[in-house]
Amino acid sequence: MFLSLFCTFICMFMLFRSFPVMFHHAPYAKVGFIISFLLSACIILCFRMMVRIFYDYVIKTVGKSKGTPLLIYGIDTVHIGIAKMIRLDEKFPYIVAGFIARKPIPDRHRILGSRVYSTEDVFNENLANKGIKTVLVRAEELELEKKKILFRRFLDHKFEILSMPAIENISDIRRIRKIKIEDLLGRAPIKTDIESIGRNMSGKTVLITGAAGSIGSELVRQLCRFNLRQLVLVDIAESPLHQLSLDLNGSTLTHYIPYIADIRNRFKMECVFEKFKPDYIFHAAAYKHVPLMEQFPGEAVFTNVQGTKILADLAVAYGVECFVMISTDKAVNPSNVMGASKRIAEMYVQSLARELKNGKNTSASQQRFITTRFGNVLGSNGSVIPRFAKQISEGGPITVTDPEIIRYFMTIPEACSLVLEAGNIGKGGEVFVFDMGKSVKIKDMAEEMIRLSGLEPYKDIDIVYTGLRPGEKLHEELLYEKEKTETMQNKRIMIGNVREYDYNDVSRWIDNLLRVAGSSNESNIVKIMKEIVPEFISNNSEYEELDKKRVCAV
Repeated sequence: MFLSLFCTFICMFMLFRSFPVMFHHAPYAKVGFIISFLLSACIILCFRMMVRIFYDYVIKTVGKSKGTPLLIYGIDTVHIGIAKMIRLDEKFPYIVAGFIARKPIPDRHRILGSRVYSTEDVFNENLANKGIKTVLVRAEELELEKKKILFRRFLDHKFEILSMPAIENISDIRRIRKIKIEDLLGRAPIKTDIESIGRNMSGKTVLITGAAGSIGSELVRQLCRFNLRQLVLVDIAESPLHQLSLDLNGSTLTHYIPYIADIRNRFKMECVFEKFKPDYIFHAAAYKHVPLMEQFPGEAVFTNVQGTKILADLAVAYGVECFVMISTDKAVNPSNVMGASKRIAEMYVQSLARELKNGKNTSASQQRFITTRFGNVLGSNGSVIPRFAKQISEGGPITVTDPEIIRYFMTIPEACSLVLEAGNIGKGGEVFVFDMGKSVKIKDMAEEMIRLSGLEPYKDIDIVYTGLRPGEKLHEELLYEKEKTETMQNKRIMIGNVREYDYNDVSRWIDNLLRVAGSSNESNIVKIMKEIVPEFISNNSEYEELDKKRVCAV
């Protein structure tokens, strides 16, 4: 309506200028028309404002009235827009009771008919008497340290905290969720060159081992955004692989193929390579539970060492463009069988990459073999987060091995985005080390999780210490002391200058290890692993005796 009025004004203005003789006897026609235009515009504007005010009033009085009252932290356009969507969504279980302004505001200031509180008002007034115990925060717009301080203040005042979706998902209020421990332990958002990764992946066949696991499944979800020719999901676990397939039915990816296979079976894996001829491989499969591997070192060797060797050898034979091995910080100065087996797998991949670069086969020298190394991922299968959550739901206590135990943590999406970036920028032979941020005490994490549940540590839920498990150590490392790093363009990814090994030597060592891995003599298996990885010193394990004998022999 306003546009048509404006067009009319422009047409009349051009008419005045083109035919001045026509208006010679009406000297005030121009002024009158301008006044008419301004009055009409004001009337239209006022009418639209009245309609909007009346609409908001009707929505407020006869609209959704049932639900848990919440406060929205922020009074910008985005926050007001979310408030309106909450009002219109009958199924959303919350109603807007007010807003929180970050800066001081005039008294009795209102938005959409709801009161606007200052931050201090929220903490000083007893809003619980009004039934207001929930606050909605758009966490991504806050700096990390400010976010942590704000969240802890809300938790101390017994508020439940909800997190708003990212700006690109702002129209979907169903993505609003309760904050998790990841929100308090996170870092600044990781930025990766998505466009470059997408260009390199376009039209390629990508194979992921351990595709149904924590890292593998997230890699699958992140790869869904690219224009792949096909995505092959390899895992030995049938039920989780089936569940992942069901989850992918709602994605835009149509060329994905779930495939049940054991990476330790060379014939089976050769069939997979022959059938799909992959261009990229992300090797996320692992035998990783430390206590179990101390009992079954042979299984750790077959999965982590033999499985990696089979995949790497087949990658060479079938001309795979890029092979990315996902390792762990436990491979550094390993104190358990899991870490040692991963370190041996690293040694094989690195020495193979070096052999290819120095070889005479030009096509093989173009193949890239890359290793990525990072610490614990929050929420992964077998991690402390699901276990703590289960213990809290059962009324406690939470069990922590040691009050001083420290770990580096990264979210699963963060780790996977860096894995993709490493596969994109790696030239071959590198060991990429990810910036894990600050280390975290497991005890502190347990306390935060209790507070997030609306309870008090040591009062509602106790924390008890059970002692280090076999093969576990207090502090994990990402590099050996003698390993130096080179920083890449992405500051979150570094290259570790790790010790190099001759391919023939490593192959001979591994062949010898595999010969004894199937025996029932676990001590002998671990003894050979220690010979391959001299820095492998067992901790809190039955295999500590082997280290004592080795010292005596020296």
